[in-house]
Amino acid sequence: MNERSEPTNRSSNEIRFPEHFLWGAATAAYQIEGAARDDGRGRSIWDTFSRTPGKVYQGHTGDVACDHYHRYADDVALMAELGLRAYRFSVAWPRIQPDGTGPANPRGLDFYDRLTDALLDRGIDPIVTLYHWDLPQALGDRGGWTNRDTAEHFATYATAVYARLGDRIDVWTTLNEPWCSAYLGYANGLHAPGEQDPAAAFTAVHHLLLGHGLAARALRAAGARSVGITVNPADVRPADPQSAADAAAVRLVDGLHNRIFLDPLLAGGYPDDVREHVARIVEPTFIRDGDEKVIAAPIDLLGINYYAPSYVAGRPDGAGNGAYPGTEGAVHFLPPAGPLTDMGWMIEPAGLTRLLERIAADYPGVPLLITENGAAFPDKPGADSPDGPTQVIDADRIAYLDGHLRAAHEAISRGVDLRGYLVWSFLDNFEWAEGYRKRFGIVHVDYLTQRRTPKASARWYQEVISRNGL
Repeated sequence: MNERSEPTNRSSNEIRFPEHFLWGAATAAYQIEGAARDDGRGRSIWDTFSRTPGKVYQGHTGDVACDHYHRYADDVALMAELGLRAYRFSVAWPRIQPDGTGPANPRGLDFYDRLTDALLDRGIDPIVTLYHWDLPQALGDRGGWTNRDTAEHFATYATAVYARLGDRIDVWTTLNEPWCSAYLGYANGLHAPGEQDPAAAFTAVHHLLLGHGLAARALRAAGARSVGITVNPADVRPADPQSAADAAAVRLVDGLHNRIFLDPLLAGGYPDDVREHVARIVEPTFIRDGDEKVIAAPIDLLGINYYAPSYVAGRPDGAGNGAYPGTEGAVHFLPPAGPLTDMGWMIEPAGLTRLLERIAADYPGVPLLITENGAAFPDKPGADSPDGPTQVIDADRIAYLDGHLRAAHEAISRGVDLRGYLVWSFLDNFEWAEGYRKRFGIVHVDYLTQRRTPKASARWYQEVISRNGL
């Protein structure tokens, strides 16, 4: 990542970002690659979950998705046309180790080798995420992230990927949103592997973090220049800022969403209040001596994924939320208010400023990168041809991105060391349990023809990049 520099303002409405600010876009393997059975790829827990009746909208799967595996060259050419300076992609673990262990599959590595070279040839910096939720099913069968061995296997896998790509890729991130992997996968079952076991969720939290620490150590030993992790911290707000009960609810939810990850990563260990809460649900015997030291190994970059804030109130009759084990009878999660995205998420750009400032203050010294920010909206195609839409007008998405970029700039002006912004997502794609009915992309994908059409937001973003500001 480049060294920070000061932002400049030319007028009250026109803003400029630091000189070396990194502009790009992000995707994830299972959401776009398709080619589910090509070149020795093994099954993932998402292959299994998406085939489980009732788990994914209308039984959609990632078998074909955007067929990026076969169309990557054209996709990279489109990235270059739009002026992207960086592209964050994830590596599919089942392509590299079909069963999660053993020798690396050379055909799987070949794809990422080709993709990396295509990006570099176009002047686009590749940023790798090693794990974006597609755990090999063979490891899932052995307990997935509730099994400590998975953390060890993850480090071995990371080493195999680095051995092939490390000579050309500078920025490596280990996990994407371990909160989702642990809580949505093991606590409320909305994501793969679909379990509903709070004890398993907390066990998974620790083993995910341990896997990060072991992989980060292995990557650094192999020569990696920049190693980090991507989290999705929440801006948790009280319903009533004057209420002590609401403040306690914020503290509890913040502990389960933010500090349970950020404190061991950046402050040396789990916070005491979170340990006490976890112990009321499961005896944390899965935390062994020395684990927290491994997890807390220094990182060079913290990826931040932000979409919406959360508002909570402290109530003895609060229903809680299955994604936050132990909040029942203590916390009421307020329904989102005001303008909403197509996901039903609240639109509040100021939450991003607050979140970035908070992280910079509580965990100083670590450069930040917005690794995901964007919104799903019911896009409105414009003029059509027999081959599909020739334009897609997505003014709501442009407004969302504009507001959040201004919020990011405000954080920089207040001293936050924010190095770049990656929009989510480059392409419309398989949106996990929502299947293909939610579109986050700045590029429209016709899933029948696989035709790509840059939306109005893509052209708007192209201009933002060219002027380095708004």
